[in-house]
Amino acid sequence: MTEPVVEVYADLSAVATTAAARLLARLAEAQAGHGSASVVLTGGRSGAAVLAAVRDSPDRDRVDWHRVNVWWGDERFLPAGHPDRNDTQARAALLDAIPLNPTRVHPMPASDGPDGDDPEAAAARYADALAGVTSFDLLLLGVGEDGHVASLFPGHPDRSGGRWVAAVRDSPKPPPVRLTLTRDAINTAGEVWLLATGQEKAHAVGQALAGIDLPAAGVRGQDRTVWLLDSAAATELPTRP
Repeated sequence: MTEPVVEVYADLSAVATTAAARLLARLAEAQAGHGSASVVLTGGRSGAAVLAAVRDSPDRDRVDWHRVNVWWGDERFLPAGHPDRNDTQARAALLDAIPLNPTRVHPMPASDGPDGDDPEAAAARYADALAGVTSFDLLLLGVGEDGHVASLFPGHPDRSGGRWVAAVRDSPKPPPVRLTLTRDAINTAGEVWLLATGQEKAHAVGQALAGIDLPAAGVRGQDRTVWLLDSAAATELPTRP
């Protein structure tokens, strides 16, 4: 596992522009190395801003999008196409604008999908889709005000148990029912980037980077772990000796 690198930028726009440029470079590098690339997307304000910045980047076509595998770190267990679903927002921000191979795009199951309203069965279905995947090239995570990442919340039990996907029925943020990658799955990624912007994130960011037991503190990339912050979210960083 890697120690986190912390980078601070002026505002959300600067974070998004920087992350977008690096995302394109990372995917192009992965394709040069092994032919395809895999990325795990996150929702939320920062995640959507990064995807929009990728869409608008003049370097967008340096990536062969037909050879990119797209996954999600978590999802609200809502009907397909619901505006609050992370995959719906990702399609609007970027995915509908680029020539992806549909068979390589893997949204988490919806509540009106083949498993109906059974999130455990939906989680097992997504785990089956991940069978054979041993790592991700890049995994993006938003950081919540309470220090949660994906749908892994502080004070809730570790849902890994060797599994890569779990159902959540008691999320403190609505909606209460969600699907999420577990920490075991997240920590297989080559690079993990944690995105946090806004003053309301500052306390959680400071605590996680100080080693307080929060979900955001327990995720690490195999090769690199990067916190991408705006100046407001960086106001409570721990003092380094």
